[in-house]
Amino acid sequence: MTVELVYETHSITEDNEAGIATGWLPGRLSEEGRRLAVELGRRRPAEQLAAVYSSDLARAVETADLAYGGSGVPLRVDSRLRECDYGELNGCPVADLDRVRTDHIDVRFPGGQSYRDVVDATAACLCDLRRDHSGERVLVIAHSANRWALQHLLDGTPLEQVVGAPFGWQPGWEWTLA
Repeated sequence: MTVELVYETHSITEDNEAGIATGWLPGRLSEEGRRLAVELGRRRPAEQLAAVYSSDLARAVETADLAYGGSGVPLRVDSRLRECDYGELNGCPVADLDRVRTDHIDVRFPGGQSYRDVVDATAACLCDLRRDHSGERVLVIAHSANRWALQHLLDGTPLEQVVGAPFGWQPGWEWTLA
């Protein structure tokens, strides 16, 4: 059996609008982000989902709650779906992070983790999704680093290629987990 995986990034935050790389800081959805989170629940109806998994960072949890709270679909929070921990750079300007991002594919950010660490955590989560949701459709709400991890793990795209490219937002991605 397979799992249909639908992936969405958390909705727009105040930090996104201000050009801040939130990392492991909680972050808060902006007014536009809250509107888009509600829209996510309409675009991806709860009755089509077996469960919604979310990063435990506040901006992802808030997105999941606004989209699916009260819908009856199980909401599960998982710390393995966190954004990359930029360590000392959590909360820095995105432009500063972009200058050193590819230096931390395998080397941890000072006081943080590497993108390879995010791949490992995301892979562990995928193993559990395969085990627990065979034959079902599951939605995951997380961060850009997790989307890059999924592209690497499920599409075979080199991590160096996805981390070095600009983040191209779209209304979700879908994969089939065998």
